Amino acid sequence: MKQTIAVVTTSRADYSHLYWPLKELQAHPDVDLKVIALAAHLSPEFGSTVREIEADGFPIAAKLECLLSSDTDVGMAKSIGLGVLSLADALGQMRPDLLLLIADRYEMLAPASVALALRIPIAHIEGGEISEGAIDDAVRNALTKLSHIHFTSTELARQRVINMGEEPWRVHRAGAPSLDHFRRSRLLTRQELQQNLGLDLTQPTILVAYHPVTILRDTTRETVALFEALKELPDQLVFCYPNADAGSRELIDRAERFLKNRRNGRLFINLPAVTYWSLLQNVRLMVGNSSSGIMETGSFALPTVNVGMRQQGRERPANVLDASPTRESILNKIREAQSPEFLQSIEGMSNPYGDGHAAEHIVRVLTTLPSSEQLLLKRAASAECP
Repeated sequence: MKQTIAVVTTSRADYSHLYWPLKELQAHPDVDLKVIALAAHLSPEFGSTVREIEADGFPIAAKLECLLSSDTDVGMAKSIGLGVLSLADALGQMRPDLLLLIADRYEMLAPASVALALRIPIAHIEGGEISEGAIDDAVRNALTKLSHIHFTSTELARQRVINMGEEPWRVHRAGAPSLDHFRRSRLLTRQELQQNLGLDLTQPTILVAYHPVTILRDTTRETVALFEALKELPDQLVFCYPNADAGSRELIDRAERFLKNRRNGRLFINLPAVTYWSLLQNVRLMVGNSSSGIMETGSFALPTVNVGMRQQGRERPANVLDASPTRESILNKIREAQSPEFLQSIEGMSNPYGDGHAAEHIVRVLTTLPSSEQLLLKRAASAECP
């Protein structure tokens, strides 16, 4: 009998990380893959990215509307509740042998809670990391304790998960699956990128990826300094849409107003994964507070200025410089990131978040697991492997 594995994806961000694990699961002869798309994937405001999943050849077992058209923390909380209601029906009918979740988005609390009630074992990717400036940190740790199999990006993250009381046999260092794109996907050439995006990438270009700081009551408080610093730069600026968090609409409005006064800038609602990764190797700098600036830019030795507190505590590769949320600090770090000394120091660097083989590792483990009954019975961390 085939093993039914359900995978939840909520947005363009986590789908880009899940792409190669989904490909491996879809191709495995002993797996019946069920993709569940919800939240921002079904939102026209955020690009209706559910179409990208279908275009990639993944049949979607359930499309669940649960993202409120809101820009507040109350809207976020209600979206979790709507997700629980929708997933209770979907997973209750589907009854997969395993549910695969990734990362730390607040929407992931909904499928984890439903799976707990329905006694469905959970596998979790990218636990054990730290991002103290976002509620994602608490979400990630909650998902770890609700899960039964763990795939971490780094060895330090693996040790953190074990230190949380998880049995070592359940915790596997696989690397970040987003890095599989750099080994397995054909990245676009500069000419192809320019044609697809309508940009002239022969001029110096900075990629800006900035999201609300959800641990703060005012989630966009640090934004003022960011835009004050960006105003001083002559470079072409390419903005990515923020996550669907409280404050995202304010950020979008601010970026749109900012770009009206510049001739060399663009805001993209949705960049397909391969387009985004290709852009990383064709810009000269990344600025913002996205986890992508921490986890993925190291594979290109791309100088990155991480702004503010959102990613506080996360392991840094050598290409990342941290700036306080002030105009002066951001500009100083941008200058340092472009200095010949810094550029020379990161030549030939390795990325601590993986080597591009995460999907193979994840699927190998998922398809050789013990029974659901053994997975569900979690013991003290000193217990032996069954």
